[in-house]
Amino acid sequence: MSKQSTTLEVKILDKEYLVSCPEEEQDALVRAARHLDSKMREIRTSGKVFGTERIAVMAALNMTHELIERDTMSDATSALLKAMDSKLENALGEPSNH
Repeated sequence: MSKQSTTLEVKILDKEYLVSCPEEEQDALVRAARHLDSKMREIRTSGKVFGTERIAVMAALNMTHELIERDTMSDATSALLKAMDSKLENALGEPSNH
């Protein structure tokens, strides 16, 4: 069964784009467009990057970096929790001397 796609208009950095998207994913697309618009506006406001294409690339790089950092933090947190779990199991598994 194929998903029915519709065309949705989103506005990013004062420019309108038509994007084909399944109806059930339209809210996510709108949120993504707002997030990208916000990031691009931050970069444009900084005054360090000029041109829509360069601003878009910098926003994409920044957002990708954030995702990678989040994944890395998640992996580090997971490893820490596994180590703690292992230590607890060892501590609880040992017979008490009392």
